Amino acid sequence: MPTVSTPVLYCRDPLNPRRVDEHFAAEAATVRAVGSAVGLIDHDALMAGDIDRAVAGVPAGGDAAWFRGWMLSPERYGQLWEALARRGGGLLVSPEQYRAAHELPGWYTAFAAVTPASVWRAHAPGEAPAADRLAAMARCLPSGPGIVKDYVKSRKHEWEEACYVPDLADTDRLRQVVGRFVELQDQFLAGGIVLRAFERFVAPEGLAAEVRVWWLDARPVLVSPHPDSTYTQCVTPDLDQVRDAVSTLDCRLVTTDLAQRADGMLRVVEVGDGQVSDLHQAADLAGFAEMLTGP
Repeated sequence: MPTVSTPVLYCRDPLNPRRVDEHFAAEAATVRAVGSAVGLIDHDALMAGDIDRAVAGVPAGGDAAWFRGWMLSPERYGQLWEALARRGGGLLVSPEQYRAAHELPGWYTAFAAVTPASVWRAHAPGEAPAADRLAAMARCLPSGPGIVKDYVKSRKHEWEEACYVPDLADTDRLRQVVGRFVELQDQFLAGGIVLRAFERFVAPEGLAAEVRVWWLDARPVLVSPHPDSTYTQCVTPDLDQVRDAVSTLDCRLVTTDLAQRADGMLRVVEVGDGQVSDLHQAADLAGFAEMLTGP
């Protein structure tokens, strides 16, 4: 009996609805080359709340699939899950698993021993939290510098103005950075405000400072430089240090971004749901496609 390959659903090209979005085109072509079916999701319709139109191009009654596309809020992902279920299909990652891996409050407890100390508070887009609330959050962290982010992303490319706080006890500066972060995130602020203790990482000479590891059912299946890295090579870290945390999280397809602290300790910089995590340009596409579509 022939092996049935797992289908993969990609965001479609908004300018050519019959094609996969250009960003994912090479990956989708590789998935097809290994014998798996590719379906198309209308991302624009999904984001606009027209869920049935978003999934209209997915054949009804198909096998459960992976989603590979742009980041979705847990609420939108849940709507996608339900719409596909109504058509007799489904996704291999449940809405609960997606939220757990996608947002820091969902994965932090499992990774607390191997990631910088963090606190968070739910917050809607708009004005920054009051200074006294930020000060109360900061007091829960070790003294010294910190990082500002939301439940999903930081603005590390605006490091000085919207990410790094030299001293968390400096409430005026903390509020300035958080305020600028909230302003820049605008409507895309995800979940709330996160403060993290700053840890200094070291970069191996000529190699990527951050390594992205892909885990399928708690098994490491692909190691590559972080997608933002200009380097094409990286060191494969000792994954035993994070394996238990990934297993505890208990999510199907997970990415962990790892870096080495100045004292030599391996640290988890970020965790993500692998369906919406990006690949480095030098990643092994064939190996990735086989991982996604294999039995």
